[in-house]
Amino acid sequence: MKKGIDFVGVAIIPFAHDGNGNYVVGLRTKNCRDEHNVWEPTGGGGLKHGETIEQGVVREMEEELGATPFNLEFLGVREVFREIDGHKSHWVMFDYKVQVDPAQVKIMEPEKCSELQWCKPEDIPEPQHSQFPFFLEKNKDKL
Repeated sequence: MKKGIDFVGVAIIPFAHDGNGNYVVGLRTKNCRDEHNVWEPTGGGGLKHGETIEQGVVREMEEELGATPFNLEFLGVREVFREIDGHKSHWVMFDYKVQVDPAQVKIMEPEKCSELQWCKPEDIPEPQHSQFPFFLEKNKDKL
C-alpha cells in the first residue's frame, strides 16, 4: 500500500530559515518519488506512526539537513490532490516555518537532494515543485 495513493498521506513541510530572512531549498534528484530536478523546501516528509507532528518535523530536518530545528512555527494545513504518472494522490500537509543554524545545514541524503541554496522567498530558483508556489502563496505573510 502506498501513502497518498491507497490511503490519505500525512506529511510535514518545514521551511527552514536562518533568522535573517534566508530560507534553504533543495534540488530533488531523479531518485525521488516524483517531480525530479525541481526546487523544494528541504526537510519534509511523511509522518510516522506514533510520532507527534512536531517530532516528525525535528526528525525530518535532522535526517535531511543534519540540523536540529528550533522556533517551530505552525503555519497551517493544506489538503493536496494531484495526479502523478496517472495515479491520483491525496495528502494532508502540515506546514511549518523553522529556524536552523546554517552552520549545521548539509545534504544528508545525496540520493534525494543534489544541491542546497539559501535565498529569500522571492528569489527561489525555478523550476519549483508543483506544490511549492501554493505553499509560498498561502504563507507569504508569515515568511
